[in-house]
Amino acid sequence: MSDIAQQGSDRPGLVSREVFRDGMACLAGAVNIVTTDGPGGRAGFTATAVCSVTDDPPTLLVCLNRASSAMLAFAANEAICVNTVGPRHRDLAMIFGGRAEMKDRFAGTGWGRGASGAPVLEGAVASFDCRVSHRHVCGTHEVIFCEVLDVIADPTAPGSAYFGRRFHDLPV
Repeated sequence: MSDIAQQGSDRPGLVSREVFRDGMACLAGAVNIVTTDGPGGRAGFTATAVCSVTDDPPTLLVCLNRASSAMLAFAANEAICVNTVGPRHRDLAMIFGGRAEMKDRFAGTGWGRGASGAPVLEGAVASFDCRVSHRHVCGTHEVIFCEVLDVIADPTAPGSAYFGRRFHDLPV
């Protein structure tokens, strides 16, 4: 057995929430500011739970906690932009990951608008402008599948990863 000892959970055969979280802290993930706009209003949050699903059709998935302050807007909107960020946006990622009011999260930073209508972060390492294709509830989270309409990328920009419960700069 690994250094992370298996403990009980609410469901037999599964590890506890704490053991799972400790294990996930050992899984590096890109830092993304995920944004939306539409009938539900403008909102965003910081996420590492984003990944590619398929390139035919080009699709990403984004996981959002259903208790999040951003959930109502994301549930009502069909436009999403996954803005992958690097070291220059670390403070912004912290703001979007915290308890700041939605309007304050977007203040003081350059935002464009993608074809979907979602806010696109200027200077992001990559921005994936998407429309929602379908959704699935799994436990505490909603998994949002997003078809990619456009990609803006800067392959010369350094990225960021979240690992060990902190940010790490990724050189080009």
